[in-house]
Amino acid sequence: MSEQGQTIVHDMPVNVAQQPNPYPLFERIREHGVVQRVRLNPALEVWMVTGYDEAVSALTDPRLSSSPVRVTGLAEEMAHQERTNVLMASMLVADGADHTRLRNLVSRAFTARRVEAMAPRIQAHTDAFLDRIASRGTADLVAEFALPLPMAVLGELIGIPTENQPDFAKLAVGLIMPPNTPERLAKGARARAELTEFYEPLLAARKAEPRDDLLSALCAAQAEERISDRELLAMAILLTLAGHETTASLIANGVHALLRHPDQWAALCADPSLLPGAIEELLRYEGPVSRGVARFTVEDFQIADVTIPPGEMIIIGLAAANRDPARYDRPDILDVARREIPQQLAFGHGVHFCLGAPLARAEATVALGTLLRRFPDLHLADPDLDLTRREGILRGMAELPVRFTPRDPRMDG
Repeated sequence: MSEQGQTIVHDMPVNVAQQPNPYPLFERIREHGVVQRVRLNPALEVWMVTGYDEAVSALTDPRLSSSPVRVTGLAEEMAHQERTNVLMASMLVADGADHTRLRNLVSRAFTARRVEAMAPRIQAHTDAFLDRIASRGTADLVAEFALPLPMAVLGELIGIPTENQPDFAKLAVGLIMPPNTPERLAKGARARAELTEFYEPLLAARKAEPRDDLLSALCAAQAEERISDRELLAMAILLTLAGHETTASLIANGVHALLRHPDQWAALCADPSLLPGAIEELLRYEGPVSRGVARFTVEDFQIADVTIPPGEMIIIGLAAANRDPARYDRPDILDVARREIPQQLAFGHGVHFCLGAPLARAEATVALGTLLRRFPDLHLADPDLDLTRREGILRGMAELPVRFTPRDPRMDG
């Protein structure tokens, strides 16, 4: 509240994920209270949670829904989305028993044991991509490493053939852009159409000839009527989108942050045992989800000292919570040796905690560990260049030009 007792509405840029440094904005909002009114665009005001404890509470409260269908003022748009947007049939926007049913169908593929068994393949893909750049001494680590590595790993796990594979990186941009303009709505629709066109014959092939992959397992579940045709397609698209974009952003953001802090890169080179903790610190410091995740009120909901009525959207600010000074000492400092920190929230919390978190951690650990070992003198090609971010609501690098001492890849065999 302001001194006059009126609610303050804070403006949130549509492209907050592309801002060079959005964290001071989150802090300015939090200075007025950990739950604030935020304007996402001229027609949409929502509530935003920026405090760590409050974010954890909201993420675990069963009274909040993940489905926007009952939001006041969005009924007509949501009805249209349910008819036309296949992702509205995904577990991302499901609650209760439906969410549990859908999540259980794929949870076994992302267990710690399954991910551990994938470690040799993750390492093999990592080495293969780095072998291609080793002798050059220069590379764009986004286009040549951070983007293709998760897709190669995910392709094996899910069962996506490399031949005739669509450009998932480009299609993903259409799916994760804020749909706040006709052009972006059209781009998202085209991306869904292309992915549907790709997946429908692939799923039909897996139904006819099952293999040892996740798509075949989902097709078997569909045959047993545990998942509908639309839910099956939504699951395939969601797994590709979530498993690729977030991990690619984690790797690229992590390398970029470390190279912007050469002392931290040097600390990891000197002591690789710090790497597991460093991954958590990088997720806290510069995670892929900048603005946050949405939840929706279906009844009066009190959080902190605010009562939010039914039919409202709440943005749970994961990045803001990860830099809450009430929870973290020196939250704006990157410290790969940070000890005894609370669990970071980059992967969310509660029943919607990111299913692929173990795989993302494993890929990031192998990717960064191999870069540290093979290219200890890795550095930004131009430290003064303001690098661009990828379009969309996720925070990821569009480019990451680097230099290093060229070496014969056979020396690392």
